[in-house]
Amino acid sequence: MTPLSQLAHAPEHVVGLARELRDLVRAEAAESEKNRTLTPALVEAMWSSGLMSAFNPAAAGGVEPSFAEMIETWIEMAWQDGSFGWVGIANLPSAFAAASYLPDDGFAEVFTANDNRVTMGGQFFPNGQGAAVDGGYRLTGSWSFGSGTGHAEYVAAGFLPMIGGEIRWISEGVPDMQVAVIPRDQVTFNDGWHVQGLKATGSYDYAVDDVFVPHGRTFALFTREPKRGTSPATRMGMMPVTAAGHAAWALGVAKSMLDDVAELAATKFRMSDMAALASRPTFQKGLAHHVAAWRAARLLVLDAFTAAEAAVAAGDELTPTLRADMRVAAVFATDTARGCAEWAHLVAGTTAIREGSRLERAFRDIYTGTQHAFISEKVAIDAAQIWLGVIGDQFGL
Repeated sequence: MTPLSQLAHAPEHVVGLARELRDLVRAEAAESEKNRTLTPALVEAMWSSGLMSAFNPAAAGGVEPSFAEMIETWIEMAWQDGSFGWVGIANLPSAFAAASYLPDDGFAEVFTANDNRVTMGGQFFPNGQGAAVDGGYRLTGSWSFGSGTGHAEYVAAGFLPMIGGEIRWISEGVPDMQVAVIPRDQVTFNDGWHVQGLKATGSYDYAVDDVFVPHGRTFALFTREPKRGTSPATRMGMMPVTAAGHAAWALGVAKSMLDDVAELAATKFRMSDMAALASRPTFQKGLAHHVAAWRAARLLVLDAFTAAEAAVAAGDELTPTLRADMRVAAVFATDTARGCAEWAHLVAGTTAIREGSRLERAFRDIYTGTQHAFISEKVAIDAAQIWLGVIGDQFGL
């Protein structure tokens, strides 16, 4: 296997780390859904292939890929299986963020001491409260939808620092929001992950009660000041990386459905129809429209994220407009992907309702994943208000 250090800025090689797992992902999909988290064999393969740590800064065993490389890799993972792709946009960015932004002592404790073999998942939204104490915080809180925590050694948990029982503010109307990195054995899990789709993501609810977290294992949620790593992504913060992940995931699942229904069309005969689906002009028109829409959405995502990345690489500011452009691209790609998936499911007929088929699983997955608040209508409204000059900025973008 080519050393990871030689794969930086080699898109086909980074995507190839995921592509190598196609056969295993297909073979393990049913068992992963049954377990409601990825099988140990699949998690181990993510490590042995180099995929699990590939997005990290070099100091944490990664290759610091570009946004185009990350997006294409996530599309590939989600094309293989929705849950596998979702774990990719949960575990990989979580480790990327912790490795980039933790102070040196926390990085040494979490990454260096574990030879950089660190799987991380969780919820970054600040649902916890951390009472400030000497050396750190006493953290209490509960979080839902901790994606990728089924197999994570460390769990990320967003929280609000509290001083004397009061929220700490960093600017007018903006509270200080931090992320704690907590060893798994200090977290209580509530396995409530009984859902329609994304069944294999191990997205458990979890809680901590008065757990001490040293400053070294915390970082600011919206920081763009990396402690390590040289790629522009590390200087853009968690929001763009998360948005790119959601966009790529939706595109990957939708592409799997478009590809599968195109393959099916040669042999699919609907009841009372003497011609195969592929020969029907309405199907041909629909396929052309939805494949074109998918391609357009992918190009929009790549354009928005690489434009912002290039600006940061040149030393320019990551402006509110650039951030709005990325978030709108993610929302648009998600909406487009959902439309493609709905069409593919409909034209596939009864084939798409068979339990265990890729089409059936992908349809459940995309209608679960696109419920996420990160690609909601509010995001598009906030972005449009920036474009219109109604507001100067929205810190959550």
